[in-house]
Amino acid sequence: MEPQAFSLLPPPPPPQTAIFAFLLCFITLSVSLPLFFFFLRQRFWCSCDTCHKYMASNWSLEYNNLCDWYTHLLQNSPTQTIHIHLLDNTITANPKNVEYILKTQFHNYPKGKPFSLILGDLLGSGIFNVDGDLWLFQRKMASLELSSLSIRAYAFENIMTEIKCRLLPLLSSVAKKENTELDLQDVLRRFAFDYICKFSFGLDPGCLELLLPMSNFADSFDLATKLSAERAMVSSPVVWKLKRLLNISSEKKLKQAIKTVDILAMEVIRQKKKKMGFLSNQDLLSRFMAVIDNEVYLRDIVISFILAGRDTVASALTCFFWLLHSHKDVEAKIRDESERAMTPNQVVATFDQLSDMHYLHAAVYESMRLYPPIQFDSKFAKDNDILPDGTFVRKGTRVTYHAYAMGRMETIWGEDCMEFKPERWLRRDGLFSPESPFKFPVFQAGIRVCLGKELALMEMKSVVVSVLRWFDLKVVAMGSELRFDAGLTATVRGGLPVIVRERESNALAKYSVTI
Repeated sequence: MEPQAFSLLPPPPPPQTAIFAFLLCFITLSVSLPLFFFFLRQRFWCSCDTCHKYMASNWSLEYNNLCDWYTHLLQNSPTQTIHIHLLDNTITANPKNVEYILKTQFHNYPKGKPFSLILGDLLGSGIFNVDGDLWLFQRKMASLELSSLSIRAYAFENIMTEIKCRLLPLLSSVAKKENTELDLQDVLRRFAFDYICKFSFGLDPGCLELLLPMSNFADSFDLATKLSAERAMVSSPVVWKLKRLLNISSEKKLKQAIKTVDILAMEVIRQKKKKMGFLSNQDLLSRFMAVIDNEVYLRDIVISFILAGRDTVASALTCFFWLLHSHKDVEAKIRDESERAMTPNQVVATFDQLSDMHYLHAAVYESMRLYPPIQFDSKFAKDNDILPDGTFVRKGTRVTYHAYAMGRMETIWGEDCMEFKPERWLRRDGLFSPESPFKFPVFQAGIRVCLGKELALMEMKSVVVSVLRWFDLKVVAMGSELRFDAGLTATVRGGLPVIVRERESNALAKYSVTI
């Protein structure tokens, strides 16, 4: 028998192990090489005071909100424009720059691919997240529908129904429980959600046969918008992209939240197709479905409708009622105006009556000047450019106009810019006098101006008049400043707890309603 040979080398790895090792090396190189070249191009070592405060969050030692710190920087800039090197973000509060970005050189400042990537998982190809032909198609469709008298009448009918049959009875029931606190922000968000679902989809959330409770959807939608917005705050997109690749941390939560949102959106589309049809309905989604059959595209449109109609209106109304608590003179003038325009026991104002309430209109505008629902908006420079104030903008730079800061600029609004003063919007004869949209870009301006502006104002004014005519609201733990959560819209941190009391002249008991 021949002697057996023994090798001093280890046995070769099994094929599965070799394949796994190869894949691991490939993934490591795929991630590390782009990171390496990215870091070579970035100025992570920027030693300027602004970038240091941003990275270390030292701004929070002096300011409650990031937007307040940006406002401070813009107020102290000779051009009302600053640049955050680490974010490669040029931020401006200069009306001439805003007009240049949104109108004069509109085609050089699209939303851009970086922005679309940040919000793409949530908004997809919806109107707020696209440029070019996709944006133009949705805008033309929406513009055609929203400008029609029939759709405006349909919208107003839904607002009146929601106020009379749900909002007012709810507030009345809470008022009967003495000293019971109510989160007004939550109520307004629910109200806005019910209304936008009826108007946009022709479906009542209280009647939907959903796979998940509506509260689950609302929570997931809030979380998805918050985490999507936080993507834009990191110093490099590589950070959130890596988290998404590995499905960890905030990106794992975002993925789960969007999955829940998708269930609701697809359920809305399914019910429209299966149970109610859509060819003869008045709602916006039905009109889109008449020309679009792609369910993924329709899903993106549904999400955009909800984002536009729920969060922005609720945010604006929450801040409005917070301001009124410390400005009883404004509250009294709104009530006086409504009493002159409406009959004694009238619950909801008509469209014509609202149009005649110029002080109310001015008060709503003044509130949004100080607390815009969307505090800033960003574009990306397509080519090198120079802004009217002389600021050089390199190709690919993020360019942001800051509506929140603009409302606090003495150069725009005068020395009393921090005062809540509806009179600044009125002429001597008491009629409303609008300012340039480039000084007040709350509804954007130029080619991308908000198509739902008039409907949103009608909804807000209807709610304000109805609530103030029948109730007194007392804000609990009133602070001198609002604090906002990170998100696509300005959501008040901790909500807005109030105590509701019926006014002595309340006539709600004189008519019959059901919740």
